[in-house]
Parts: sequence; C-alpha cells; structure tokens
Amino acid sequence: MNWENAINDFKSYLKIEKSLSENSIEAYIHDVMHLSRYCQSQSLSLAPDKVTMNDIESFLAFLYDIDIHPRSQARIISGIKAFYFYLELNEQISENPTMLISAPRLDKKLPTVLTVEEIDALINAIDVSKPDGHRNRAMLETLYSCGLRVSELVSLKLNQLYFDEGFIKVIG
Repeated sequence: MNWENAINDFKSYLKIEKSLSENSIEAYIHDVMHLSRYCQSQSLSLAPDKVTMNDIESFLAFLYDIDIHPRSQARIISGIKAFYFYLELNEQISENPTMLISAPRLDKKLPTVLTVEEIDALINAIDVSKPDGHRNRAMLETLYSCGLRVSELVSLKLNQLYFDEGFIKVIG
C-alpha cells in the first residue's frame, strides 16, 4: 500500500460513501497529506499500513514543535483518525494506530457581547411609529434584559409569558 493510492481511495470514500462537500473532502485530504509528508521526510518511508501509534505521536509532537495552533492540530488529528478508520473499515490495516490518540483540549470561546451603548443605539434606532416598531423594540429589550438567545426568543409562546407576575418562562 502506498500513500497516493490510499489517499485517492479515501477521497473516493469521502465523496461517494460520506457525501461530503468538496471543501470538506479537501480539508480531510490536506490533513492526511501532512502525515504522509512527515512520514516520507523523516527517513521513515513508512507506508500508511506501517504507521504505528508511536509514529503518530511523533508527528503530533512535530506539529507542536512548529507551533501549529491547537485548533489546527485538533482538525488534523480528526482527519487522520477518519483516514485510519477508513483503512480499518476496508480491512487494509489490522490495527488502527490512532485509536488511543486524542485531540488537544480546546478552550471554549466566550461569545462577544454588545456594550450598553451599542444596545441603546440599537433600541433607539427602531422607528416605533411603524407598525412593527413596538414589537421589534420589545423583542430587542427582551433579548437584552433576559439574556436570551435569538432561538429562545423566537420560540416563545404566549403561555410562557406571565405578565401579572412579571416573568417569562424560557425553555432553551
């Protein structure tokens, strides 16, 4: 088995069996090509079916050493795991070298929020003289004051509004 044939077969699998978009397929292939180039450049000359977990770990250490961002590392690992899953599925390898490999932990990004001034500008930009002006203003004020997601706001039903008690029951 050589890298070129294995990658071409994997590409066909992604297109035909998985029905992935061209962009997704190219991303997977790009990730596997990273490993292929590494295996060929390190005097390893390893075929895909000869790669071990130690080789994968060395490759990941190499990515770390050249300052590949953890998010990119996680994506590359995902692509390589999919590639070896495919090889295992098609009985081209007996043991998957990526089975115990995990992606780096990624920090979850907090959403960016608007400032009070930006919220005021949004609310004041609504023309309440138009038919839906009051509704739009109420929706924006509800979003802001209750900290709702847009999906939570648009799924609100009248039976979730308790006007007399002064609260809204949100089901997210």
